[in-house]
Amino acid sequence: MYDVAVVGAGINGCSAAYEFVQEGKNVIVFDKEGIASGGSGAAGAFISPKFSKAGELKEIIEEAFVYSMEYYETNFKHFFTKAQLLHIAKDEAEGESLRVFKAKTTLKLKKPNEELLESLTQSAKEQEYVSLDAGVVNAKEICQKMIAGAKFVSLDVQELVWEDGYWLINESYAARELILATGAYKTIIKEPYIGLRGVWGHRIDVKSKLKNPYSIHQFVSIAPSSDGIIAIGATHNVHYHPQTAKEPYDVKAGREELLEKAARTVKLDAVEVVADYTGLRSGSHDYMPLLGSLVLSKETLECCEKSIRVKKPDFGEFLYYPHLYMINGSGGYGFVLAPYLAKMLKEQILRGKEISPRLSPARFFARWVKKS
Repeated sequence: MYDVAVVGAGINGCSAAYEFVQEGKNVIVFDKEGIASGGSGAAGAFISPKFSKAGELKEIIEEAFVYSMEYYETNFKHFFTKAQLLHIAKDEAEGESLRVFKAKTTLKLKKPNEELLESLTQSAKEQEYVSLDAGVVNAKEICQKMIAGAKFVSLDVQELVWEDGYWLINESYAARELILATGAYKTIIKEPYIGLRGVWGHRIDVKSKLKNPYSIHQFVSIAPSSDGIIAIGATHNVHYHPQTAKEPYDVKAGREELLEKAARTVKLDAVEVVADYTGLRSGSHDYMPLLGSLVLSKETLECCEKSIRVKKPDFGEFLYYPHLYMINGSGGYGFVLAPYLAKMLKEQILRGKEISPRLSPARFFARWVKKS
């Protein structure tokens, strides 16, 4: 019997597990493939804000960025590398967004030094940019460290049953609280309103003559050199999904695309690809993460459909699965958002602290009712 069960061992699931382990709870984590085996393991794991003019997503990612920088430095400093970040505009439209960002941000900006600028191509030097202190984490190792205090079970979770105040998992395990962190793969709970989309990620580790101490972002993300290796990655294919694709992903073509895009930004010489990492990352259809309780759609429709259709929905009137929660939909900002979201989820479950409606999965339920 466990206090908390987490389904999914990517950065969202591992961050949630870590929060409850720190509270002294008995935690079990399930994943059929292994720890950080999907999109999280393929991520460059950059800790960066969102460089845009304004909006809710920019605000929450900026809050999460500030929180996560301190979080990783305090709790996982051996898996966290501070590095100056240089974000370069892809085009004039993004350049305008960066100019607005720089004029309004409260983050402390830095001037890139000559060494950094000399590593750039001429076209990259001509674009607008933002530079500040940021970081990179070691994706797989940090996920493993996060759940070191929990029990990990390699298991394909297919059946969840609420019975006598506990969730029964594949008829073999039981837990009081259940957290779903399954990414963009098929959901275990069959609800029609959950708005998730898959974004295929690909990262390559390369050897190169380039000695890069910086985190550089333009068409792709380029990590600082570590033991002679530079990671180059992107959430770069919104059409490929491993569960629906008729053909396997073309790793060679993806690799060539990453190298071509990286070469637009930095001067790459004598490149040798030493490893490929691929996986599906999850985003939502409104780009905001999903955090909190899941609505029982059938039961809520029976009691509240008319009021949902004719007035602004009151999420407090909806009916929810007992002790069942979701943390998902972080897109390419998983390692920035996950610690911040996991802390909020812990506060809801243990202390009843309300999660903002802008993050609640209930927002998708209300939209689904109005459209259907």
